[in-house]
Amino acid sequence: MRVNLDGIHTNLRFSAAHMVIGHESCGKIHGHSYILDVEVEGARSGQFGFVIDFKILKNIARSVCKSLDHRVLIPLDSPDLEVTYEDDNTIEFKVLGELEYKLPKSDVVLLPIVSTTAESLSVYITDKIIEQLEDTSTLEYIEVQVNEGIGQGASYRKFLGGDINDK
Repeated sequence: MRVNLDGIHTNLRFSAAHMVIGHESCGKIHGHSYILDVEVEGARSGQFGFVIDFKILKNIARSVCKSLDHRVLIPLDSPDLEVTYEDDNTIEFKVLGELEYKLPKSDVVLLPIVSTTAESLSVYITDKIIEQLEDTSTLEYIEVQVNEGIGQGASYRKFLGGDINDK
């Protein structure tokens, strides 16, 4: 059985700045109002026969959104980005060997990804949601779609290997 969270109606949103390093137009720092949609497939289980408790899933997805909200997203694993200085208050980095940035560390999220595209963010967010779930044994997959505004986004489905036979 499949359950869904529609990000527009369940307030799974965050606003953030990013850049797609090296891209002609998206290589400059710019922002999006992101919306997450989450889909989970699995077996019904437990006292109430839930695939997953909506409240728990929404709280986890909202906490991930909150961690990214109103921040500059920096892809630490990018081969085209070099952190040149970091302390408790400041981060400095260089992009493509020449563009230098200095930002308050409190305004930045350093992400362990190669790029801050919707595709990479969907993988990152899916993994963050899974990390916070207590039990995934009855879940077949979790899919997260990261929408860069309404009408365009990327989704990633991670298979968990749970038993999906309805009980």
